[in-house]
Amino acid sequence: MAEGKLAGKVALVSGSGRGIGREIALKLARDGARVVVNDLDAAPAEETMAAIRAVGGEAVACNGDVTAEGFAERFVSAAVDTWGGLDIVVNNAGYTWDNVIQKMTDEQWFAILNVHLTAPFRILRAASGFIREAARKEAEDGREVFRKVVNISSTSGVYGNAGQANYSTAKAGIMGLTRAMAKEWGRYKVNVNAVAFGLIMTRLTETPADAGGTIDVAGRQIRVGVRPEVLKNAESLIPLGRGGTPAEAAGAVYLFCIPESNYVSGQTLVVAGGRP
Repeated sequence: MAEGKLAGKVALVSGSGRGIGREIALKLARDGARVVVNDLDAAPAEETMAAIRAVGGEAVACNGDVTAEGFAERFVSAAVDTWGGLDIVVNNAGYTWDNVIQKMTDEQWFAILNVHLTAPFRILRAASGFIREAARKEAEDGREVFRKVVNISSTSGVYGNAGQANYSTAKAGIMGLTRAMAKEWGRYKVNVNAVAFGLIMTRLTETPADAGGTIDVAGRQIRVGVRPEVLKNAESLIPLGRGGTPAEAAGAVYLFCIPESNYVSGQTLVVAGGRP
């Protein structure tokens, strides 16, 4: 593999067995980063690692539920123990479990807050010891080394969305965590930013809602999909005329991982094809 802008960097990408996360992992790997891949299931993670190796990259897996006790420490250790470093953290794992508020259960509320907000908090907390110590040593050596955190938000968090009180709240919260950590970790030369996606065409959006599609999350069968008429209407409101691809979504995350963004921190980039 040719030397890229991320050569020698070590990245964590949660939820990278499928969809947007897979494309993020591949994008970073193609530019030289070594990637810790994560998925609930081993098979998708193995597929992502195979794709990374096929382009000359390096990857290891740390599979499991990002909300599980001890996962965050295991995730960080996978990077540090394998390659001796940690330079990029992308908090991407998640799913939706929608309902109007009068029908939303406590289980739905906390499940979505846990995966989209509590899990990223725990991962960053687990990474803090390594980051502080590495930054101290680099400062003593007179070196300025930037690290990157990219948290994945959504236009539902920026603007709100009916039927998604849990998801909108979690995705608004991740923007607050982003701004707080940009101020807290600036002294360690860590850029902390967020990307808020609009309509991106993944299995969670492309499956027709009436097709009976589900995903298994910790034993729960969560329905996925969007009604075709709703999807068509959503695309009609996008100035670029269509939903984004996972590769395009990954490109936005990549912008926050390269040296050109070293003086950008605490920001949320809305990636929605021009839709306000």
